[in-house]
Amino acid sequence: MRLKRIRQVAACICFVLVTLLFLDFTGVVQGWFGWLAKIQFIPALLALNLGVVVALVLLTCVFGRVYCSVICPLGVFQDVVSRMGGKYKKNRFRYSPALSWLRYGVLALFVAVCGAGLWAGATGLMGWAGLLEPYSAYGRMASNLLAPFYRWGNNLLAYMAERMDSYAFYEAEVWMKGLSVLGVALLTFVVLSVLAWRNGRTYCNTICPVGTLLGFLSRYAWLKPVIDTSKCVNCNLCERNCKASCIHIKEHKIDYSRCVACMNCIDKCPKKAIHYVRPSAVAQVAPEKGGPDNGRRSFLAVASWFAAGSWIRAQEKKVDGGLAVIEEKKIPERKVHLKPAGAQGVHNFASHCTACQLCVSACPNDVLRPSSSIETWMQPEMSYERGYCRPECVRCTEVCPNGAIRSLTVAEKSSVQIGHAVFVYENCVVNTDGVECGNCARHCPSGAIQMVPSVSGIPDSPRLPVVNEERCIGCGSCENLCPARPFSAIYVEGHETHRFI
Repeated sequence: MRLKRIRQVAACICFVLVTLLFLDFTGVVQGWFGWLAKIQFIPALLALNLGVVVALVLLTCVFGRVYCSVICPLGVFQDVVSRMGGKYKKNRFRYSPALSWLRYGVLALFVAVCGAGLWAGATGLMGWAGLLEPYSAYGRMASNLLAPFYRWGNNLLAYMAERMDSYAFYEAEVWMKGLSVLGVALLTFVVLSVLAWRNGRTYCNTICPVGTLLGFLSRYAWLKPVIDTSKCVNCNLCERNCKASCIHIKEHKIDYSRCVACMNCIDKCPKKAIHYVRPSAVAQVAPEKGGPDNGRRSFLAVASWFAAGSWIRAQEKKVDGGLAVIEEKKIPERKVHLKPAGAQGVHNFASHCTACQLCVSACPNDVLRPSSSIETWMQPEMSYERGYCRPECVRCTEVCPNGAIRSLTVAEKSSVQIGHAVFVYENCVVNTDGVECGNCARHCPSGAIQMVPSVSGIPDSPRLPVVNEERCIGCGSCENLCPARPFSAIYVEGHETHRFI
């Protein structure tokens, strides 16, 4: 009971905090607990965080698959659903043989796809591999299915607070960032919920590549649940409550490659015949003492809740002064998709990003959104219809756990050129409406745009923007603040490889 409670408390803390990483739009949670995303196995592996990878491997070799039952948010999500299903039907599980051909087949496919994306230069394959990666799968569910409700709740609090002359909360915009990603998130939620409700950890033990890899290591774990045959009366309670379906009580065997160390079997055994110890310890002392005392596990856990206000801009107005409807901006056709500063370029980003959507959730300027292109499906890209990439903002570089967006200082971010502005004369209000503007030049943070007379030799003629491509960093302030509709008269074209200017 004690071991199970420790696991449950640690799992709940990790699960709640990881979920809040995808819901919080103020940056408070990311600042304090962003490291929880960076200790997920596949993100750490892609980011070459060898210290984290080695620590997780050692954790598994000592304690078994506690990563799957404590740290992995998708694993804990399945436990929550399975627990809810258990309230309607008790003792519903039974032993089932391992589908090794399927487990290792999926793992081999996952490794092949990741290898092609990383080393063979196959664009966008890492996004497809992210369909199977547990952390990314949960991230898409949290950011697409839970985040809207979280923001609606915040907006309700902001509305109520405003009526009481309090401005502790501000409204946050709620908008659908990608229909295809929403569909994938919804399908993932339904499939995993049905599997977990009916069969517990089916996904973890048949499909999940991380579960298969750690399962291979957990066979040799130092501490394991071990059945003391001298005490066991074959009541079947351990087998019927094993959500991993890995206890074969007739043979008194446990498949440790599928055991997630949930401790349900220890909790349910009425004879205390199952102990979490070294297997050799039970063999040596069981005849005399009936098994040693339960061993203790060390879990990575944090304990605190956060209290933060929401300080972002008010919800975008849809009308101008309540009189004229503002036409929505449309995304221009870019030859090269824009990637965040820190991505180093299109190839590095595509070969590391598993489309977890954490940077999309964290972006305070609504610049990032999932791609609908087949080549880079679900991987974030930048567009400036709702905001622009402020040079002083480095939020996405701080939260990315995969190494797809490298960490940058504010000074470095302001010097990275991710693209350059392109002027389209036909769309400019100087041409269409015959009025002066200059918004793009006024708001350019790098001073890359200058206004010059449209007619050479006539200083009083309407002025048009000229872009200095060597100074432009591609932040998109000109594109976002251009009054032309539906297409801006100036837009940013992406660069295949980023460079410092």
